[in-house]
Amino acid sequence: MTDIRIATHEEIDTIAPLVDGYRQFYRQPSDLEGARAFLAERDRRGDAHLLVAYDAGDTAVGFAQLFPIPSTTTLGSRWILNDLFVVPEARCRGIGSALLQAARELASEHGIAQLMLRTQVENAAAQSRYRALGWQRDDAFHTFLLTV
Repeated sequence: MTDIRIATHEEIDTIAPLVDGYRQFYRQPSDLEGARAFLAERDRRGDAHLLVAYDAGDTAVGFAQLFPIPSTTTLGSRWILNDLFVVPEARCRGIGSALLQAARELASEHGIAQLMLRTQVENAAAQSRYRALGWQRDDAFHTFLLTV
């Protein structure tokens, strides 16, 4: 049984290793203190929504982090599901899907009409899961990055 909860300030130390694991998945060096500081800053600013998945033993096994952004085209807001991670030993148990569903429900509760996410081109497993849950690939726009 998975329990999805909105993270609190008191859970930052519990969640930081998940964020560090997520970063390592994307080939970043481990930085547990940096992950902790990043989460504390999000909490202080209130500029993100963080969902955490706990297993039956009340161990944090995954998270999803959403960031609100204004949308001029819709004259409203949308949220970017910027981060989704489940620890390797807890994968293939529906936790990622539960986090995605919880994100959808949280957005709906806040009156948000659209969620967005990006994933690596070669991450076929994640893309398959997103499609199965109703997400649609946007072929109308390309993403461009500029390092400054």
